[in-house]
Amino acid sequence: MTELALARVVHVVAVVLWIGGVAMVTTVLLPAVKRFKSPEEAVAFFERVEARFAWQSRITTLLAGASGFYMLHLLGWQRLWLPGYWWLHAMIAVWLLFTLMLFVFEPLFLHRWFNERAERAPQATFRLIHGLHWGLLTVSLITVAGAVAGSHGWFWW
Repeated sequence: MTELALARVVHVVAVVLWIGGVAMVTTVLLPAVKRFKSPEEAVAFFERVEARFAWQSRITTLLAGASGFYMLHLLGWQRLWLPGYWWLHAMIAVWLLFTLMLFVFEPLFLHRWFNERAERAPQATFRLIHGLHWGLLTVSLITVAGAVAGSHGWFWW
């Protein structure tokens, strides 16, 4: 297997686990948690599950970023200047957003903000979190679709 093929395998597996996890949280976990009778129980359960998933997300975003930048190095950075490769910019933007969320914003203030807001208004907090997750999932899936199409030669013009 060539270096490029290995990097692509690592990249695709990392993205499947990462964005697939975001889809599971968005479409399964958050709707279930919003239906808990006790707000305290809902917050505690979500925190436990989210803490485990955060580590999976951190590892897979690091793998996706490292393998993605390595492939870009192998294939040529000049692709970033060509409009047909818009999906590379989208992948970098989504990766950067999630990386900042997981490694900077969440540890610095989002975790505390979530707990404080969930104590005051748990249902409204879960609705907000759910809406934000839908936004992240939508942008991620558009990016994945664009990357698959673009990497297989479909440039829409």
